[in-house]
Amino acid sequence: MPKGPPPSNPIGKKYQAAVAAYSRQLGDPTLRLNFSQEVDAFFRRCALGVWSHGGPVTEKHVAAYNAICSPGHTPTQALFFEVCAGAAEPPTFQPPGFFQEVVAADRGTQRNRAGQFIDLCSVVLTLLASVDDEVSPAEADYITDCLATLTALAGQPAANVKPVSPTPRRSQEQPGSAAAQTQSETAEQPETAQEEPLPTTEELLAQLDALCGLDKVKKDVRSLINLIKIRTLRKEHDLPVPPMSLHLVFMGNPGTGKTTVARLLAGLYRAIGVLSKGQLVEVDRSGLVAGYVGQTAIQTQKVIQSALGGVLFIDEAYSLAGQGANDFGYEAIDTILKAMEDHRDELVVIVAGYEGPMARFLQSNPGLESRFNKYFYFEDYTGPQLTEIFLGMCEKNGYKPDQELSDFLPGYFDRMYAERDDNFGNGRDVRNLFEKLVSAQSDRVAQLEEVTVDDLMQVTLSDFRAAEPEEE
Repeated sequence: MPKGPPPSNPIGKKYQAAVAAYSRQLGDPTLRLNFSQEVDAFFRRCALGVWSHGGPVTEKHVAAYNAICSPGHTPTQALFFEVCAGAAEPPTFQPPGFFQEVVAADRGTQRNRAGQFIDLCSVVLTLLASVDDEVSPAEADYITDCLATLTALAGQPAANVKPVSPTPRRSQEQPGSAAAQTQSETAEQPETAQEEPLPTTEELLAQLDALCGLDKVKKDVRSLINLIKIRTLRKEHDLPVPPMSLHLVFMGNPGTGKTTVARLLAGLYRAIGVLSKGQLVEVDRSGLVAGYVGQTAIQTQKVIQSALGGVLFIDEAYSLAGQGANDFGYEAIDTILKAMEDHRDELVVIVAGYEGPMARFLQSNPGLESRFNKYFYFEDYTGPQLTEIFLGMCEKNGYKPDQELSDFLPGYFDRMYAERDDNFGNGRDVRNLFEKLVSAQSDRVAQLEEVTVDDLMQVTLSDFRAAEPEEE
């Protein structure tokens, strides 16, 4: 059976493009897999819900329903009566399980993949509503309600919901008129949220400075950006420019901000003209290495193609080597090295991991040593910095520690830092602790007969005690 909707179907083309674009933004291989497995079924349910608030179902609706098929998936072959019956008794709108995973993954980070998914829903649902060349007021209200549900689940302000506006049927205009042509183009291109301007160099550096700790890394980033700027000016004045590699090695323990800094660097490279897009594609061994001979190169090439114009960030890169001479990870390394040469002006690679294993990884291949000659060292967060990170998470998410907890936190995180071992997760451990604190506070507040705003916001030492990891 063929895969993907018919190329001639405009709904299918636009749907595939929108879904593929969001999938690339996810980065995390597990999130991308779960998204891929749920997205088509979710939007088919949404289509029935939207159409239940519109006019009669037509063959156009059936064609659009069968075109809801993301790249690489098998399209449905629903019949007219099946779509009619589905729209007559549509399923209740239910956010996909994948969305809750994205919300959890975004907590404590600067990522807004949940907000991007809500924007995707706005685009796709409006596209589906305009199948009959009209977005009715009832359809517009239904879509807005769906977006509000997702926004609330993401813990974002209700003000973030962008109401969907109804559009008149284009057949109200005489065929061939200028107005009819304009409405036809509008119907084929549903409203999307106006794109925000990309951040400037100064704005990205301000975001870098706002990160907790990382003083040495911040200094190294600024020095690198200054070096690139001066190289550009020298080129403009026809002065000699020595060769320079933009590929980087990030060394440090988990949770020290490596991915966050990589994302900011990708944006900085774009802002100063080194890269055309500035997207960050995150991947690890599982996203590069396949289980059969010859498949790893193909899989790695796909990842590389998605990263062109931006930064390919390989976490725990040392796992690509050191598992035996016949390990397929070496095929991935060779493919990446070739791509770095073939696409030297449109691809930057950052490899990251623990300091010791990363040093051995770079020594395992002469090509790696020659291409990766800039090292950024991410130190563990100190006790005061861990406290700052925790309080920042509380503030960002609308929680206020009471006085007893505020007095307790500095000593707790000082001990966490002093007693850290090889499994210490830095900011990741703090985020996990914060999420458990929120759960413990919810259990306590749910028992109250009357709940005030202060109750919803306050977290106590007893909540924190309930969230602490149990000692082994």
